[in-house]
Amino acid sequence: MANTAQARKRARQAVKQRAHNASLRSTLRTAIKKIIKAVESGDKVAAVAAYSENVSVIDRIADKNIIHKNKASRHKSRLYAAIKALPGDAVLTVAKAAPKAKAAPKAAVAKKAKVADAAAPKAKAAPKAKAAAKAKSE
Repeated sequence: MANTAQARKRARQAVKQRAHNASLRSTLRTAIKKIIKAVESGDKVAAVAAYSENVSVIDRIADKNIIHKNKASRHKSRLYAAIKALPGDAVLTVAKAAPKAKAAPKAAVAKKAKVADAAAPKAKAAPKAKAAAKAKSE
């Protein structure tokens, strides 16, 4: 049993983290089984679709250090080889999604707009007023 408050808290956190990691490992196994099931069905198009959907799950779990990145790579390689060995025509392209551009925070955009408004010259308003006064005098 933990003797200090810090050790008790770490024990509680470890239990919580272990449950979370177990859930992620289960998700990984399910993703791999989906691909294997599609390969065993013999339908290359379905297998390619299952692979492209679930390869991101494998990568995501490897990024979280639930499994080593080399193990993830080994799984993907073996699954890809099994799909490639299937007879039939299907394009085996797995394109990584382009990283999403980060949007500027709303506060920064509003601040830039205020700075731009303050820096904008006021000269454009003056000629209109002069032109209106000139037209009245004529």
